[in-house]
Amino acid sequence: MPYLTKQEIETFKPDALPCPGIMAVDHARRVMERSGYWNANQQMGRRWPVGCVALEITQRCNLDCAFCYLSENSEAVRDLPLEEIYRRIDLIYRYYGRNTDVQITGGDPTLRKRDELIAIVRKVRDLGMRPTLMTNGIRATRPLLEELAAAGLVDISFHVDTTQRIKGYAGEIELNAIRKAYIERVQGLGLSVFFSTTVHRGNFHEIPDLVRFFKANAGAVRTASFHLAADTGRGEHGARGDDITIESVARQIEAGAETPVNFHASLIGHPACNRYGMCLAVNGKLFDALDDTAFIGRMLSATAQLALPRNDRAGVIESFLWWLAANPRYFVPAVKWAARKAWRMRKELVAARGRINTISFVIHNFMHSGALEPDRVEGCVFKVMTADGPLSMCLHNARRDSFILQPIAVRTPEGKKYWQPLTGVMTRNPEVPADVKPERHGLKRLKGLARQRLLARRRA
Repeated sequence: MPYLTKQEIETFKPDALPCPGIMAVDHARRVMERSGYWNANQQMGRRWPVGCVALEITQRCNLDCAFCYLSENSEAVRDLPLEEIYRRIDLIYRYYGRNTDVQITGGDPTLRKRDELIAIVRKVRDLGMRPTLMTNGIRATRPLLEELAAAGLVDISFHVDTTQRIKGYAGEIELNAIRKAYIERVQGLGLSVFFSTTVHRGNFHEIPDLVRFFKANAGAVRTASFHLAADTGRGEHGARGDDITIESVARQIEAGAETPVNFHASLIGHPACNRYGMCLAVNGKLFDALDDTAFIGRMLSATAQLALPRNDRAGVIESFLWWLAANPRYFVPAVKWAARKAWRMRKELVAARGRINTISFVIHNFMHSGALEPDRVEGCVFKVMTADGPLSMCLHNARRDSFILQPIAVRTPEGKKYWQPLTGVMTRNPEVPADVKPERHGLKRLKGLARQRLLARRRA
């Protein structure tokens, strides 16, 4: 399939609001049907209209990751006005409605003013959507997390891996000390805990050992997400390797899980972009929860309208049992499935006194900025909310500057004005002033490859 041309990337428009009378989930189903990936196991267009929407509340970060998706201009961009953030939250709600997963991200969102971050989380939750904090964890202190949980935070996703080049930590195994500290920091707050790892040539071989860590902490960790490094943004390019694919990462996960994991039973959009698997964890062992593809597809279709809040285990069980009582034709298949699982896990169930946890594994294959496939862009389940609407995350990263440097229209008592991202001031002119256009930034405002090049020139 041909890639989007440079002109097509630059002129690609954010999604339009669904036409009146067409639900967002129906629109998503039509997208999946056009792509040829609609079936009983597809969640997009059935359970939800979008996997999640990224809400970028700052472009600043306190790390300089090797494969960062941000722009070389990101550090020079001021934080969006809170009113604009609120407007984008309202846009997410207008597009996708209640129960939408909203990733509060950046940059690192903890660099935003504390009271503003808490207010943003509360605004998302007040609309009935589910806020997730995407952070490297450095500034995510226990007191801050307590306030965010009280404001309605549902999930927290910690990005910890070797791309961050943290001094004193040579590999992913050493970084488990940081992961363990973050797990303990969140304990008792009722938050679902995710960890994300960027996969590249330097840590691909460590995936099995990393999965063993997550297996040992199943229950405290809900999801382990593996992101294949992409040539985009200000990060180092060409460092992934052709042998690192969704399939090879899946095999590494299975090696660490010490069990086959079915990544085809619960589909999340385009299979070239995402894979999802879930295991039952009992007494230190993992068992594939989705090994019966046909049964899982049948249950996904039947329970599409059933709310299953992931941070309310008792509520999920109760809701499912009530649903099962109201839909008795599914009772026997569900009991047979549960009985087969219980028999396979019988020794571990006895040892664990019946205690079962779950852990999910997600693989994201983000596209390179110069290799965007049209059907994957159209069928994207991970969007970024721009000033003009949601856009594929990969396409947004490919032309980030055109969004983050765009002056923002703001209505004031004096009439419409334009907030300038590089200065934070209001102007009446919608254009970026000539004297502040992003041409060269000092070392303080540089990260990624641009910083490396400047330091090399200075050393020379």
